[in-house]
Amino acid sequence: MENRMNLFKVETEGYNTMLAFEKYLAATELTKTHKELIKIRASQINGCAFCLDMHTKDALKYGETQQRIFTLSAWRDTPFFTKEEQAILALTEEVTQISNHVSDKTYSDAVTLLGEKYVAQVIMAIIAINGWNRIAITTGMQPE
Repeated sequence: MENRMNLFKVETEGYNTMLAFEKYLAATELTKTHKELIKIRASQINGCAFCLDMHTKDALKYGETQQRIFTLSAWRDTPFFTKEEQAILALTEEVTQISNHVSDKTYSDAVTLLGEKYVAQVIMAIIAINGWNRIAITTGMQPE
């Protein structure tokens, strides 16, 4: 795929709004690990090579293990993820694939394990990365 446009140059205000969303997320209680797991898993589902490249590198930089990154798409079948991470990953998958809706079980499990405020921040992080995935895929952004 070739680059189609530089959205930052064409629509600076909109792009800056997305960056402001990221600034908000940086100030939340979400751990770096949780943020990167959300970003990687949503990007796997959406098939966003640019975001996968960026966020797997970021995750490694923040101390994530290669083993967990390599097995993230099969998280249900590994012992590598905590109950809290499993709840976040389940929610990430269902929000990313929103046409199937978010089940009451997934939502209530997440709130029970993480609390309503943390889940609200998780949801915002999921929404943000899905937005970035759509920008990167639509404009043909390529990993460096």
